[in-house]
Amino acid sequence: MRVEQLTCAIGAELHNVNLGDAVRDDGLFNEVYAALLKYKVLFLRDQDLDKLSRKDHEAFAMRLGQLETHPMLPSHPEASGLVQIYKTPENPADRYENAWHCDATWRESPPMGAVLRCIECPPTGGDTMWANMVLAYDNLPIDVKQEIDSLIANHSFNSSFAAAMPKEKRLAMKAQYPDAEHPVVRTHPETGEKVLFVNAYATHFVNYHSQGRVRVGQDYNQKGVDLLKYLISQAYNPEYQVRWRWKKNSVAIWDNRCTQHYAVMDYPPCHRKMERAAIIGDKPYR
Repeated sequence: MRVEQLTCAIGAELHNVNLGDAVRDDGLFNEVYAALLKYKVLFLRDQDLDKLSRKDHEAFAMRLGQLETHPMLPSHPEASGLVQIYKTPENPADRYENAWHCDATWRESPPMGAVLRCIECPPTGGDTMWANMVLAYDNLPIDVKQEIDSLIANHSFNSSFAAAMPKEKRLAMKAQYPDAEHPVVRTHPETGEKVLFVNAYATHFVNYHSQGRVRVGQDYNQKGVDLLKYLISQAYNPEYQVRWRWKKNSVAIWDNRCTQHYAVMDYPPCHRKMERAAIIGDKPYR
């Protein structure tokens, strides 16, 4: 296996690797996983279906942990652990995904990572970007780090993707997936790195209102909102990012505990078909 680092901040491309082999080869799998922890997102080309079947795709992801289902997206009939993220020109509304986010932080235990394969992509456009949220935390001013060390944020599915649903469906989703609370700064359970852990799903701080921070009640609205917006905006910095141009049968593997990603909506009306296995993670801790 040859590893090609793509940026100084995040991301590497793996060469001479078939993920199907990593399902059955412990040594190869361990090499791939070590690279994932180091570079945070990995990319591979030419992972064709005849080399990496959907069952192999699913099996590789299961080596990382138990797979989760998605409340809105269908699973593939050949492999129940693969979610179909199919964007079509017939339904432009389903292209609503262009926001910096960490997958499913609205869950009590967000995914630890994901394995995504491109089945069909636009001839131009439709890239995906990832950001290193360890680096984003490391580069925060010292006073901001002190300010956010003990803060907890509310994460909501209902105020983001579910907001576009009819009211009855949205309320049903809210009952099924109540908001989750996570530390603003989490510790990566394997590397020990500190991670800035707020994204598009974060709505507010649940413990900002204290005598040390708030003189009068109005302070909460202004200072707390401004601070959260500032923290969420850290993923926007190009110095923390890598951008991947998809081709058919390309694969991305990312560590969801320490990255965010953004699907760029710059392509004309056409198909963009992706299949993703998401791995159940642990509850974040400070």
